[in-house]
Amino acid sequence: MRKAPKRLIGRCMCGAVTFAIQAPFRPIIMCHCRQCARWTGSILPATAVALERFELLTGQNDLAWFRASNRAARGFCRACGSSLLWKPEDGSRISILVGALDPPTGLAIAAHVFVDDKSDYYEIAGDAQRHARDDGAPLET
Repeated sequence: MRKAPKRLIGRCMCGAVTFAIQAPFRPIIMCHCRQCARWTGSILPATAVALERFELLTGQNDLAWFRASNRAARGFCRACGSSLLWKPEDGSRISILVGALDPPTGLAIAAHVFVDDKSDYYEIAGDAQRHARDDGAPLET
C-alpha cells in the first residue's frame, strides 16, 4: 500500500462534478446497511475528511443532495446519477465514496459497519474491525 497523497481528486462518471479533498483522510469504512445497498447497489466504501477540507471544483449545478434520513444527506451527480458523497446533519465531516476518487489513493479498509444488515450474497473477508451498527467504528479523520 502506498502512502496516501496530500490531495485527492474525485469525479462522477460523466465528469460534470469534480472535487478535491485534503489530507488527512479517514481510512475506508465499508458500510453494509440496507440504505447504502439500495443507493449504490452494493456495499458502500467511503473515506471522510473534515468539511473544510472538501472543495467542489466543478458541478455546482450538477451536484444534487437527497435527504435520505434525518441523520444525513447523500450527494450525487444530477447529470449521470453517480453516487458520490454522504454528509451528516451536524456538518462535522463529509464522506466520499472511494470509487469516485482517482487512484492511487493510498487508503486501506479500517472497519465494516452495519454487518448485521449485510445481504446474504457475500461474505466479509479480511481482518478489519467489524461492528453490528456504526458505534465504535473510527468515523472521524
